[in-house]
Amino acid sequence: MKASVIVFPGSNCDRDAAVALQAATGRPPAMVWHGDSVLPASDLIVLPGGFSYGDYLRSGAMAAHSPVMREVAERARAGTPVLGICNGFQVLTEAGLLPGVLMRNSTLKFVCKDVHLRVERNDSIYARHYRPGAVVRFSIAHKDGSYFADDATLARLEGEGRVAFRYCDEEGVVTDDANPNGSRNNIAGVYNETRTVLGLMPHPERLADAALSGTDGAKMFASLVEALP
Repeated sequence: MKASVIVFPGSNCDRDAAVALQAATGRPPAMVWHGDSVLPASDLIVLPGGFSYGDYLRSGAMAAHSPVMREVAERARAGTPVLGICNGFQVLTEAGLLPGVLMRNSTLKFVCKDVHLRVERNDSIYARHYRPGAVVRFSIAHKDGSYFADDATLARLEGEGRVAFRYCDEEGVVTDDANPNGSRNNIAGVYNETRTVLGLMPHPERLADAALSGTDGAKMFASLVEALP
């Protein structure tokens, strides 16, 4: 599997994503600068977490207009899988590749901790190593992580089964107390119509090694290696 990681000014999790990808695939991903207009041949494109452009204006808004994003959007629409993590999720919504928007946390504070997520479905290239309804532990680190979409969009996402993960408690129960940022319907991640594009606020790459106190995130990368050539 050939992967590319997009590097924006201010990214701080691009290396974390690269380490997780190399551990899963056995080969380093291409690190592609945001100002490039050409992407190498890629089976997977990753938009990593961080604070692209310092999160000025709306988070991810400036990164969505980087030269490389034109090529990312074209590849995504042609079917190339794209994974957006944290700031990468924000970029995907700002670029119009996923519906909704990420807003300021309901607490108005930066939140950094581990959270529990419920896997809503596993029939995608990202989740085949999880069980539907399984509870996993990922890390979050964001100030603008509250997922918002209007009622019609939410109904469409729910009806089409495009919610990938929800914030929940340790038993898998979706509650307000388990929601760290005020996301509507406790949504932590969503798919596009074909489930080839995934945006999620929690960081799978931060819990992808036993030395980092957890391996739940490694299953996402293992899923991708199994699904992609």
